[in-house]
Amino acid sequence: MLRASVAAERAGVPSVSLVSPGFERQALATGRGLGFDGMRLAVLDAHPDGLSADALVAGFLAHTLPQVVAGLTVEIPVDAATSSEPGALDVVASGTIDELHDLFCERGWSDGSPFVPPTRERVEAFIAATGHDPWRSLGVARPSGREITVWSVAVNGVMAGCRPEHLPVLLAVAEILAGDRYGVEHSGNTTGADALMVLSGPVVAELGFHHGPGAHREGHRANTTVGRWLRLFLRNVCGFTGDEHDKATFGNPAKPVLAEDMDVLAELGWPSLAGAFGFTPGDSVVTLARINSTVMIGSVFGSTPEEIVPYLADGLVRATGWDLTHVYGLGRAQYRPLLLISPMIARTFGRVGWSKRQVQAALYAAACIPAWKFEALIGQWSNLTAGRRTLVDLAAAGLVPAVFAESDDPQRLVPIVTEPGDILIAVAGDPNRANALAMANDGPHGWWTSRFVDTAPSLDLACRIGDEECGA
Repeated sequence: MLRASVAAERAGVPSVSLVSPGFERQALATGRGLGFDGMRLAVLDAHPDGLSADALVAGFLAHTLPQVVAGLTVEIPVDAATSSEPGALDVVASGTIDELHDLFCERGWSDGSPFVPPTRERVEAFIAATGHDPWRSLGVARPSGREITVWSVAVNGVMAGCRPEHLPVLLAVAEILAGDRYGVEHSGNTTGADALMVLSGPVVAELGFHHGPGAHREGHRANTTVGRWLRLFLRNVCGFTGDEHDKATFGNPAKPVLAEDMDVLAELGWPSLAGAFGFTPGDSVVTLARINSTVMIGSVFGSTPEEIVPYLADGLVRATGWDLTHVYGLGRAQYRPLLLISPMIARTFGRVGWSKRQVQAALYAAACIPAWKFEALIGQWSNLTAGRRTLVDLAAAGLVPAVFAESDDPQRLVPIVTEPGDILIAVAGDPNRANALAMANDGPHGWWTSRFVDTAPSLDLACRIGDEECGA
């Protein structure tokens, strides 16, 4: 609605955006990120999901409508200026480590843990190692309207404790956040999904990312600090704080980088996760998506694929709930859960020659739920699908594949994704344990997006010295 309001205002049409209580600051920050400060808002007297239709209408007439009328009679300039912020090279604080820690926490610049002070000298040294132009722009953070530069990436990298050689990974993720596909503007939605970075290719070994026991836990510098960098960058550049865009009801802890076991993948002849997005095993790639829920699938018992697939599929089902509105509802055919399996499980498939595609096909056939439950999850229970049509109705309209409507029996089993390739698979973890993790993703609210990680020394500054237009 805010995007529609901004478009209307720019066309000279006054508008007022309706928001639920508690979302006022997020709405104003969103408007600012779209380049339009001071959006006119009308606040409902209570969240609509907890009201009857009569109570909603009565509250709107008594409480909200007067705000709408008042808002439409107040003129605001189209080119309203955004609030001033410190410049990139401004010294914003000085003092002892304890004093800086207290100040950064008070101002919302830190995640609450101790950090490395991002002095100008530290940030310059961090960038110099790879030769990038500090002021090269990667784009604009749509949620906040702030420019994303190599400098801003490096500032948060220093704070997080990253090493200079990690900068290519940070830049690749920053480019994802600046792009249109991932949807960074949704990062603060109320379900609190959190971003997961998956690293694939030679960069895993080159930069010392851990992929063995405890692969998804803090404790290894590269994985932990780069994971922390993302949360700091979202906070400080994209504006995801409780005062602005982060409206997570509960939220999730920041996730360390998940690095794939490239040796096991090569042994099996399987593509990495990045292979699902067009990359080859020789490419260094970071893939980003937002994860809603994670279910541990422990002690997977069995020596054949036929024995273990049902348990893995059950984990995928247990991790999946309202996320099915990304199969139909909030999105169409956009739900892509991730199954992380240990090398032992992967080798159980490889021992009998199964390809990753065969595993996906078997999981697709087994990861099913009753049709009535699917319909409840996308409609009755979540209230996120207009009309609450049955799967038979949706299939007849061409909105879901025919496999969802093979009969009208409410107990019939239907898949949780629209095709086998929508179940993504990654390999990492303790090679001597048969465990797996099923992760539900948040569809287009943090769409799976991959980016090449370029670890070669940058020619940014050399080009600037030789030719202002570098390559022109």
